[in-house]
Amino acid sequence: MRRRKLGQNGRAWNQGIPPLWLLSDPRRLPDPRAAARRLPQGSAVLARDPAPALLRPLAALARARRLHLLLSGQGRDALALRAGLHLPDRRPSAGILPLLLARRGARPPLLSVAAHGRAGIARARRLRADLVILSPVFPTASHPGAPALGLLRWAALARRAGRPVIALGGLTPRNSRRLPGLGRLSGRAGAAGWAAIGGLA
Repeated sequence: MRRRKLGQNGRAWNQGIPPLWLLSDPRRLPDPRAAARRLPQGSAVLARDPAPALLRPLAALARARRLHLLLSGQGRDALALRAGLHLPDRRPSAGILPLLLARRGARPPLLSVAAHGRAGIARARRLRADLVILSPVFPTASHPGAPALGLLRWAALARRAGRPVIALGGLTPRNSRRLPGLGRLSGRAGAAGWAAIGGLA
């Protein structure tokens, strides 16, 4: 029998890693609840700078719909809501240590790390993150005019990650099919899933 490759927290390579991610955005999608209701079970909602009043209703919706909820940069809130934590690449995060300590338990919360290049990939390795959200694959409305990685460079960076990689940036259900490795059982050759704001909203 083939042995499964285990990550730092005992998870098999893609075990518990959602393949589809909806991201909120203070400007483009401040309230992701309507879009989250359309997601298939097992998907993820990554809440970035949500209004404080949205946190509990969003957590309740995620539980009811069997979605994974991660909060960006808010470790204490993530622990209080039994959510995962996402660490942005270019902004400070708060309350990380309590969540990192909680990850030593039997049911560790998900930890994702944003990356835009090698530095973010290295940070994910240091923190023993469960996954990397690597962006931008294509030009994106969130950062107009910013250079995109493109499929080849994205795939080269993904191979360095040593953990599942979620693609982000200008993705839609149609062009996500171009991602290398998407849909394979392991995801090690490319994308373990994809994320979007407008593409899913």
